[in-house]
Amino acid sequence: MTRRGYIAALLPIGLVLAFLAGPASAGAACPGQNDAEAAATVQERAVLCLVNQARTSRGLAALASSPSLAKAAARKSGDILRCDEFSHEACGRDFTYWFDQVGYHGCREGENIAYASGTYATPRTIFKLWMGSSGHRENILGDYGDVGIGMRVGTLGNVRDAHVWTQEFGSRNC
Repeated sequence: MTRRGYIAALLPIGLVLAFLAGPASAGAACPGQNDAEAAATVQERAVLCLVNQARTSRGLAALASSPSLAKAAARKSGDILRCDEFSHEACGRDFTYWFDQVGYHGCREGENIAYASGTYATPRTIFKLWMGSSGHRENILGDYGDVGIGMRVGTLGNVRDAHVWTQEFGSRNC
């Protein structure tokens, strides 16, 4: 098994629309999940809540919120906006660059990124899109113990008010 890996996938618009509909009760206990205008910290907590609901409903342990991985995730989202490059290697940096910079040295590391604007930018919609993609879902439900979630808002390409999301996953127990 490799020490590090990542999942990259672009979601076609048909997949995006297919996953916007879903049970209204999914994630019902996650405050802020439907509010793209809430403070970033509220939205990040909503995604963490949705992640841990998905994990525990499948008999998996909840992920611990890691302050260092949250810092890495926020900085990665910032890189994507600053360099105007939606990529795991934004600004020419390996996806593990921010893991190293914040001092997180796990034996397994993964990353999910996404962005949206307008009514599609809610934490719930982003989470559902990740869960609708096998690679992203694999990270969310994977053999990790820690997670950091970061969201930044800015202009990405010609998309104004783009909500750029990064999830950094790690495990120190291997």
